[in-house]
Amino acid sequence: MTNQSRNLSQPLLRPVRLGALELPNRVVMAPMTRARAHNADLAPTELQATYYAQRAGAGLIISEGTWVNDEAIGFINVPGIYSDAQTAGWTVVTEAVHAAGGRIVSQLGHVGSVSHPDHFGGRLPAGPSAVNPGEKSFAPSGMKDTVTPRAFTAAEIGDTLAGYRTAAVNARRAGFDGLEIHAQGPQLIGQFLNPRLNKRTDAYGGSPERRAQFLLDVLDAVNGVWDSPRVGVKISPYWTSGAAFTADEETLTDYDQLIKKLGGGGLAYLHLMGPTAVAGTAEERLAPFARYRALYDGPIVANVGFTQDTGNEIIENGVADAVSFGAPFIANPDLVERFAEGHPLAEADRATIYAGHTEGYTDYPAATPAAK
Repeated sequence: MTNQSRNLSQPLLRPVRLGALELPNRVVMAPMTRARAHNADLAPTELQATYYAQRAGAGLIISEGTWVNDEAIGFINVPGIYSDAQTAGWTVVTEAVHAAGGRIVSQLGHVGSVSHPDHFGGRLPAGPSAVNPGEKSFAPSGMKDTVTPRAFTAAEIGDTLAGYRTAAVNARRAGFDGLEIHAQGPQLIGQFLNPRLNKRTDAYGGSPERRAQFLLDVLDAVNGVWDSPRVGVKISPYWTSGAAFTADEETLTDYDQLIKKLGGGGLAYLHLMGPTAVAGTAEERLAPFARYRALYDGPIVANVGFTQDTGNEIIENGVADAVSFGAPFIANPDLVERFAEGHPLAEADRATIYAGHTEGYTDYPAATPAAK
C-alpha cells in the first residue's frame, strides 16, 4: 500500500519534537478519567496496562489524572502515584506501552476544593480559600455537591508542593517518559488562578502574578526531577462552568500574562484547551488558539472537540504543533491507523465511560480492512 493511499502525508501523521519527546505523529491521546482502579491501594493493574498498550499508536499518551497525595482525591476509583504500590502498578503500564512502541507521560492532579468530605471520612477538603466552587464531586455514594472548603495553610501548601515532587519522582521510577501538570479548571491549580475562588492575601493571592505563583512553584518542584524538557502543562483559559469559572476578558488577560511567562520556562509543551465549541470559518475556529500561539514560543498541543479534518487544519496553519483527542480514543484504540487508512470511527458506549471493568474499556476492537 502506498503512502498516498494511506494518507501518511497529512499533518497529523508527521513526526514532531515536543521538548525532549520525539513523537512519530502528532496525534496525542488526551488524559481521560476512566475510574477503573477498583482496589484499596488505588493502584493501576494489568487492566490499565492493556488499555494503554492498545492505544500505543498515539504519538504520545497522556495518562489519566493521577493523585499526587491522598488529600488530592475527588473522584472514585482513580489511581494515584504517591505510594509504592501505585508506582509498581504504573511500572507495569509503562512497560506495556513501551513494548508496544509507544510513549507515555504521567498527568499529576489534585482536585482541591472540588472534592467532598465523603472522600476524607467527613473532613473538609481544602482549597486556596474558604469559598465553595459550586461544582460536583463523584463520591463513593454518587455525585455530591461541593461544600465550602477550608483554606490551605502555608504549611499545607508546602506539603502539597512536596507531594508533587514525590509524585514526579515516582513517575520517573515507574518509567514514564515525562510529566504533565494538570492546571485546568476546576482543579486545584485552576482554583489558585481563579480570582473568584482565591481570596488569599499572602504570596499566593491578591494579584494575577501571585495567583499564578502556586503553578510556578509546582513546576519548580517537579522540574528538578527530570534532566531534560519532559514536563508539560495543561491549561484552560476558556473554561466555563457554574458561577466560579467564567471565561471573561479579565481572566483571559490574566492567562495572557501567565502563558507568556510559561513560554520562558523550558516546558516540553503547553497543552491548551480551547472553548468547548467554536463554529464558523477556519479563522474563527483557530482564533482561540491563535491568541496564545502569538504569546507562547514553545510547542502547543491543542485540545477539545477536534476531528481529523480540524486537527489537520490547525497544524497546517501553524497554530498548534499537535492535537490531543479524548473521546475518539475510547472506542478507537487504533485511532492513528484509522486516520491513516480512512476507516470510520466507532462510537463509545457512554454508560461505561466511568464504570465497569473490561466492558467499554479494553473490549473495543481495532478496525479491519472490511470496515473501510
